[in-house]
Amino acid sequence: MSVAVLGAGAFGTALAISLSRNGPVTLWARDAGDMAKQRENTARLAGCPFPDALFVTGDLAYATTADTLLIAVPTQKLRGFLSTNATALAGKSLVACCKGIEISTGTGPVSVIADVIPTAVPAILTGPSFARDIARGLPTALTLACTDDEIGKHLQQRLSTANLRLYRTTDTSGAELGGALKNVIAIACGTAMGAGLGESARAALMTRGFAEMQRLAAHLRADPQTLAGLSGFGDLTLTCTSQQSRNYSLGMSMGQGTPFDPGTTVEGAATAQAVHQLAQNNALDLPITAAVAGLLENRLDVATAMRGLLARPLKEE
Repeated sequence: MSVAVLGAGAFGTALAISLSRNGPVTLWARDAGDMAKQRENTARLAGCPFPDALFVTGDLAYATTADTLLIAVPTQKLRGFLSTNATALAGKSLVACCKGIEISTGTGPVSVIADVIPTAVPAILTGPSFARDIARGLPTALTLACTDDEIGKHLQQRLSTANLRLYRTTDTSGAELGGALKNVIAIACGTAMGAGLGESARAALMTRGFAEMQRLAAHLRADPQTLAGLSGFGDLTLTCTSQQSRNYSLGMSMGQGTPFDPGTTVEGAATAQAVHQLAQNNALDLPITAAVAGLLENRLDVATAMRGLLARPLKEE
């Protein structure tokens, strides 16, 4: 089975580096020329040289000759990418490697792929991971979710490496929700830490945020237990406790009142808005998500958001 990674952001590049230690892998990038010459993605993942088995190309037609395509483009750009290249992607094993909820539809990457390419049986690769750890060969465990378990088994075998261990599930909804929603909670945790509210506040936000994640998953008929695994609780733990997380870092900047690089892709920002709208449409109580959406839309400041959370009625856990 031949493999190509479409999208050379930090995560896509890291996956390509890791997988090429198993055998030849193609990495498609818009700016392939410099990466091919330097044998490194200096813009997104500096200091992680490409193995000899990693081939970089800007020719999407060539890249999509591979049997299995890992699609590592931002969630909000996924539908456009798929629509533009639907013919080339048809008949392939498609694995989403992005985390988020599409603003326009309120659905995740697996649903977007199935909508644009109805013949596909898409999978999603998600879980607690930083691109640099994967590229450096550090131990990492991820969730591979596919509704067809036989396809899932095949992908699990092909995409696991010496340092990258994949656990399999058929609950694609739960897996994509965990990967998306934990980014929203990470923004909240980063904001609390940036504002100097302390470790106890962060622990409370993580715990109650996890309850929100499970609440929405149950409403959407995903298995709440999936969120107790790598794609939910595992990713939540990592993303809410490290400044390597772009979502956490955005929150830190908001809490400190300092500028944040607008060119940095932060999936949780759009996801917070999408999930807040979804919650309103379905009369769901997701107060932390609502607070994050309010902060991002400049309808709330940090002090007001925190007062609102603390003033909520007391209840059983």
